[in-house]
Amino acid sequence: MFHKMGSKAPDIVRQLKFVIDRVNAAARSRPPHLQGKEPRLVAVSKTKPSSMIVEAYTSGQRHFGENYVQELVEKSTDPQILQNCADLRWHFIGNLQKNKVNKITGVPNLFMVETVDSEKLALALNNSWGKLSRGEPLRIMVQVNTSGEENKGGVKPSEAPALALFVRDKCPHLQLAGLMTIGSYESSTTATVNPDFQCLVQCRKEVAEALGVAELDLELSMGMSHDFEHAIETGSTNVRVGSTIFGARQYPPKPDSAASGAASEPNPSSASTSASTAGPGGDSAKQCSSTDKVEVAETELHSLSLNSS
Repeated sequence: MFHKMGSKAPDIVRQLKFVIDRVNAAARSRPPHLQGKEPRLVAVSKTKPSSMIVEAYTSGQRHFGENYVQELVEKSTDPQILQNCADLRWHFIGNLQKNKVNKITGVPNLFMVETVDSEKLALALNNSWGKLSRGEPLRIMVQVNTSGEENKGGVKPSEAPALALFVRDKCPHLQLAGLMTIGSYESSTTATVNPDFQCLVQCRKEVAEALGVAELDLELSMGMSHDFEHAIETGSTNVRVGSTIFGARQYPPKPDSAASGAASEPNPSSASTSASTAGPGGDSAKQCSSTDKVEVAETELHSLSLNSS
């Protein structure tokens, strides 16, 4: 599922430092009440080879995110990663089907599942994790659809408190770490104040009130390559950055384009339609369609910065 890079491999050490410097700068510019928690950088390594993960790990990166169940299973059990990345922490950030839960909970060094969007999925994760006797609960985030886009996963903002309460009261093997959103690409590139980020901040307030905990006890996972600085300034504690670190993603060509030699990079204009045409067998059909458009655009957005940094 993941592929070898071409001859023009990115300088991962340089690009990782570039991102970390920007994360730290954004953190310093936050309001005083948000200064307490250092943002976590999750390096999204989907479609990238294990050698790139090892290189980033050797440079100090510890948290890595994957969107696809099978790819995460394969990478997490790759001898190259097991031997060289003992302290690696995996985040699953893709759409998760109930029938794939046992594969996810069996992943070595699984740190967090960020995309819980139903009571059924929460209960399945709880039951599966409980059978493994890991000694500590599995960290999860409730995914919230802040943009209202049909091709995005997540509960409605108004439904987040109820799901959070369900996790707390009915899922003893899960620990609610916070809330996660993808948000719309248009909002993050055209709005001075991102309404999706503001929505998640307000949603956290309501969830915290429902749970009887402090707002800052709940993390916010929001922000990708094209908008992570604004996300941090708004209060994000967990940003998911992929192409800015690892370079543009390389996807396998579609069957009807393989023979003609068509480029495998997805067409942003077709991203919205892929959700309706994708079959049920894909681990992350919904998540793929909602993020690939962003990932293609954000690669172009940062290419000049990366080349001049």
